[in-house]
Amino acid sequence: MIDRATIDRIMDATNIVDVVSDFVTLKKRGINYIGLCPFHNDTHPSFSVSPSRGICHCFTCGKGGNAVNFLMELENLSYPDALRWLARKYNIEIHEKELTAEEKKEEGDREAMFLVNEWALKYFENILHNDVDGIAIGLQYFRSRGFRDDTIKKFHLGYALQDRHAMSDAALKAGYKEEYLIKTGLCYKRENGELIDRFAGRVIFPWFSLSGKVVGFNGRVLDSRTHGVMQKYVNSPDSEIYHKGNELFGLNQAKQAIRKADSVILVEGQADVISMSQSTVENVVAGSGTALTVNQVRKLHRFTNNITLIYDGDDAGVNAALRNSDLIHGEGMNVSVLFLPDGQDPDDFAKSHTPEELQEFIANNSTDSIIFRINRTLDGVTDPIKRSQAINAIIDSIAIIKDPILRDTYIRECAQRTGVPETTLIGQMNRAIRRSMDDRQKQQAREQRQESQSIQTGTATPQPQQPDVPSASGAQPSSPKSQQSTPNSQPSPNSTFNTPHSTFNKVESMLIEAVIRHGNEIIFRDVQNEATGEKVNLTVAQYVAYDLGLDNLSFTAPIYNTILQEAVEHSADPSWVSLTYFTHHPDINISTIASQMGADKFQLSESLQVKTSEESLRSSVMHIILDFRLNYVKRHLKDLRTELLSTKDSSRMMEIMAEIKKMQEVRNILAQKLGSDIVV
Repeated sequence: MIDRATIDRIMDATNIVDVVSDFVTLKKRGINYIGLCPFHNDTHPSFSVSPSRGICHCFTCGKGGNAVNFLMELENLSYPDALRWLARKYNIEIHEKELTAEEKKEEGDREAMFLVNEWALKYFENILHNDVDGIAIGLQYFRSRGFRDDTIKKFHLGYALQDRHAMSDAALKAGYKEEYLIKTGLCYKRENGELIDRFAGRVIFPWFSLSGKVVGFNGRVLDSRTHGVMQKYVNSPDSEIYHKGNELFGLNQAKQAIRKADSVILVEGQADVISMSQSTVENVVAGSGTALTVNQVRKLHRFTNNITLIYDGDDAGVNAALRNSDLIHGEGMNVSVLFLPDGQDPDDFAKSHTPEELQEFIANNSTDSIIFRINRTLDGVTDPIKRSQAINAIIDSIAIIKDPILRDTYIRECAQRTGVPETTLIGQMNRAIRRSMDDRQKQQAREQRQESQSIQTGTATPQPQQPDVPSASGAQPSSPKSQQSTPNSQPSPNSTFNTPHSTFNKVESMLIEAVIRHGNEIIFRDVQNEATGEKVNLTVAQYVAYDLGLDNLSFTAPIYNTILQEAVEHSADPSWVSLTYFTHHPDINISTIASQMGADKFQLSESLQVKTSEESLRSSVMHIILDFRLNYVKRHLKDLRTELLSTKDSSRMMEIMAEIKKMQEVRNILAQKLGSDIVV
């Protein structure tokens, strides 16, 4: 468990722009930064990052939080792992206390799988560089492929010994459980119960997440005589931490180069990535040996709007390039294609040319994918029916493009090349767009019907457990742990980040939001203390606590009471800033609530932003407190009426009726002050 002092150092050192920039390309706009939201299919930048507040927020999907929340959601990390990620980034030494046996048992499968993969990475690397067979077979193979030693270390390449029990024996001896060796796919079991190393006798290519965690491995067999009976490449199977359709080889190493070049190159193989990176073309990634997926494209779209596909020049390569171009255009990216000469792949081409020649060739020979499709599809086609089919295929691809101006440009180009009037092509394109919309609507209807059926049959996927934050009624979850407020409480990474405070008691949320945003700001000056006679200034937090304390009122959500109490305790410090304090709070539940409440609901330019005056803030806080009191009185009246219906004691009935009358009078006074109408 990470101690409180270490958490404070991590949060103090963390720069939200610095962290988000590792995953999203940001551009400065006014005092904030904007980029494409990584949490939904964003086509126009709607993800805002505020360096002054230390929070980020999407104005479309509503997700937002501080740096820890961001990492937890994006990389599906636990709270301590997100802190460790930040500590590594800022070179902060972590001080931890030993976990109890119960706490160790509660460590999730995901964390255990990441730990096993991290150990395996070091094991494979150690074998490659220090074992006799690793050096003679694995390292020699990589060097024969032209990979320099610094490149081998950059991509953390490794080697697995021929012995099919060597790695698993070493892992078990090091204390790693067989269960996780199997779950990660490092090993599998035969029917007789024998544990077998999946990658035995292969050179190893590790796959990393954007945050640098090892998610899986790819192993290549070396002996050409075994190609007929063994797969040339073996991947880690899909698991909780690795999905082939989501990952891109080399992206962790290439993300900074992609951002700098504002362009990414997509190739087919891992060796292509390594050779091109070694030749100083570092903004290059590869798929996972399967068809390109929407999730992979969206991951690239976070960093750039421009992508170049480099494939083999044979029919299979051309068809793959055209197919993937449509997929990428559908996500709003610009696509170019490049086919290398003489049947070479990027690996061969990079080795046979200097870095300068490689970069020059890519720059001068890339072709816009739609222009390439027009040239390729119509070249030599004279038969009217085939020509019509070819033009329709081109129009279908243009219809996928979301930018209307870009579509118009391609339609004009197509009209010039084919001689077909623009109006005819536009009409055909509009029909294609309508077909696509109809197909999407039908698909959505099918999904809704399936979801409805699954709910009726009881097969719906269970929802993730909610974090330890107040429910809509303001009550805490029933679990005993929900009452705890510790720096290392570990709510679900998917739930803490996006629990909208609007689902809590609305008036309470408005009042605690005022405390979080403005708790340190003075709204009453020179107020005389009746006990001491001295004059004092009251901050928002102090006034809220004072006013509620007059009638011994409190929030129904315990975590809100904790926030108010801490705000009052720190209000005496003139340098204390409530929003910064709470968004960087070591309790993840408090920092999550503060990050959500501290995010502006609308993004205004700096010239349109209005500063809150002391008078307007005072008026707003007093109004919300009146709302709070009215809300309390209404709840109390409801409880009294419920009790009145159930009681049989006549004396108690008289007491309740008197209390109801008193509460109605209070309610009417409060409503009059608020300008509300009471309907009985």
